[in-house]
Amino acid sequence: MITVEQILDTQKSNVDALAGLADKAFEGIEGLIHLNLSVAKAALTEAAQTTRAALSVKDPQELVALQQSLLQPAGEKGAAYTRSAYEIAASTGAAVSGVVEAQFAEAQAKFLALVDTAVKNAPAGSENVVALIKSQVAAANNAIETAQKAAKQAVEVAEANFQAVTKQAARAGQATTKAKRGA
Repeated sequence: MITVEQILDTQKSNVDALAGLADKAFEGIEGLIHLNLSVAKAALTEAAQTTRAALSVKDPQELVALQQSLLQPAGEKGAAYTRSAYEIAASTGAAVSGVVEAQFAEAQAKFLALVDTAVKNAPAGSENVVALIKSQVAAANNAIETAQKAAKQAVEVAEANFQAVTKQAARAGQATTKAKRGA
């Protein structure tokens, strides 16, 4: 039988988990805001420098050289921004996932304790039903664990692919800039 204290403990635990999730979400948002402010500040500084450099150009060749010198850093900065934003999002996702997993594990333990209590208090002759319930709970737990492992593997593959694409894009940008300079 579930008691009032158990219900209150569960509610307190849920409030704590929700507060933890909110904290993790706000940490991620703060990280993105900080990143965006840093990028905006750097962009303003660079725009002023670029404007000064453009105003000091004396012939078309200098202007072309200035344009080419600005292309590579822009691509690299874009890739760096994307990596930083992804790292913030991945870190926040991992933190949220950790809170959710801990909450799920706690709920699962409470459910198993409830099943065990029900089994102990089961009337005589219900052993087959009890065995069926236990096997269903074990099967459900195995399915959940398998799904969690598959999800983690999918995230790891996605992260590896993201890193590879980012590196390839940075290399392509550098190669394009070098080719334009050589032309």
